[in-house]
Amino acid sequence: MAVMAGNSAETCYSKYGAVSLKGKFCHEMALRIILHSLDLRANCYQRFVVPLLSVSADFYVRVFVRVFTGQAKVKASASKQALVFHCVGCGSHHLQRLGRATSHGTSFKYSPATGPPVGPTCEFCQQRHQVGGPVWAEPLHDPSFVERVLAALERSPGRFQTEPRMRGMLSVIAEELSDVPLYYTLDGLSSTIRSNTPALLQLRSALLHAGFRVSLSHACRNAVKTDAPPAVLWDIMRCWAKLHPVKLERLPDSSPAARILSVEPTLQASFALHEDANPSSRRRGLKRFPENPEAFWGPKARAKPGGGIAPSLQEKRERLQNKRRQRQDGAGLKQFPCKRFKEGTCTQGEQCCYSHEEPPPH
Repeated sequence: MAVMAGNSAETCYSKYGAVSLKGKFCHEMALRIILHSLDLRANCYQRFVVPLLSVSADFYVRVFVRVFTGQAKVKASASKQALVFHCVGCGSHHLQRLGRATSHGTSFKYSPATGPPVGPTCEFCQQRHQVGGPVWAEPLHDPSFVERVLAALERSPGRFQTEPRMRGMLSVIAEELSDVPLYYTLDGLSSTIRSNTPALLQLRSALLHAGFRVSLSHACRNAVKTDAPPAVLWDIMRCWAKLHPVKLERLPDSSPAARILSVEPTLQASFALHEDANPSSRRRGLKRFPENPEAFWGPKARAKPGGGIAPSLQEKRERLQNKRRQRQDGAGLKQFPCKRFKEGTCTQGEQCCYSHEEPPPH
């Protein structure tokens, strides 16, 4: 998962044929990289994939697809993939399709796409862009399939131990905007302009009042998935900064926050609560993003050679913490052998805080 989340872009390309990016949208991008890789492999055999359900949960991704055979429809695969232009300063992103499909009656004409959608630098903060992908740019889910799975859960209550989480996750997926790839996050937008974070319902209300669609994402708790262009998002954040002033004198002139806030907003955003701001899954109190069951929960260290199981990272930290630092009372250091005693140069004798016992013979 770390490879597809941008930690090693070259490894991601060698395994999946796409360059990953470090961004707030990395979990959804991981899903789209997997789907791109599947479709690319299927195209080699005149086949194509149709996603039924794509899930990013905890530390893994799962995709469920159907594979069809059809040489004519395989030609449309290029128009389903896109490159991602991601600004390293403000986090704005744009997608560039690899191909274009034009309808001519009952047939289609396929041609290369035109671009790029951005200039040499970001229009909002004048920082450079990183290019990632290609990624799958079509919907991640089949809405009818998701509804059928939800209906099957309703018909068999108590069948699965994780039923509450399954119902919550599928409900959020059903509410997602299927035609909007990737997303922004509340903390990402506010940290860019160095302001306090607006409430989820406030930002959603501002987008709805402006006439755009907005939804959550199952891949991130505070995600904002919207069809509004980045210019509208930054206008809304400028209006928010006017209501909650930012100390501009502390910002360097070349920082993304200073450059974004130096422009007056062309859109007057309204943060009054919109009637559709609160999504259905949130109103019903479904278990959408459960907390981790325990501290330091997640993938553990790999197994030791020989079949033994390595201790957890937390246990290792507690056992080895400050082992090289000599404490005043010498507590806990008797378990470590004295190096100077082995060399015959230790003058502390019994007062030495390290062990002078001979190691057992092997």
